[in-house]
Amino acid sequence: MEEIDIWRSAEVLRKRFGEDAAIMAAMRADQLLDEGALTGHREMLRVVAAINELDRAKPNSNEATN
Repeated sequence: MEEIDIWRSAEVLRKRFGEDAAIMAAMRADQLLDEGALTGHREMLRVVAAINELDRAKPNSNEATN
């Protein structure tokens, strides 16, 4: 999955599930792992990371801001 698709998926899940988006994506990642779909599992973990990044309220202290 292309990087842009990861971020688009993260946005779709955030709009659909709100604060529970990362949890829902993680649950889907677990399902994919249980089914043996390792590529799908890894992609969903990337979506979880993207959701968490989008949900951050402010940058970390070591991060530059524009």
